[in-house]
Amino acid sequence: MYLTAEKKQEIFREHGGSDENTGSAEGQIALFSYRISHLTGHLKANRKDFSTQRALVKLVGKRRRLLDYLKDREIDRYRAIIKSLNLRK
Repeated sequence: MYLTAEKKQEIFREHGGSDENTGSAEGQIALFSYRISHLTGHLKANRKDFSTQRALVKLVGKRRRLLDYLKDREIDRYRAIIKSLNLRK
């Protein structure tokens, strides 16, 4: 599998503060970004995989909602996560 438990802990440690802090918005956004990049690569090779395409669109929407939440609550955290993940906007 492309996403092991160790990789998840590393993502949450890097962006969420600690590997047990799985509920932080930054950690979830980073995890979604990792999954989005993996699915994008899969769809480049498998253009007709529509179930993966639907899952990708749902993940992008979830990440967008979390980013909007963070932007409304704490703009500094929002700017930091955008900069660290190199996301547009």
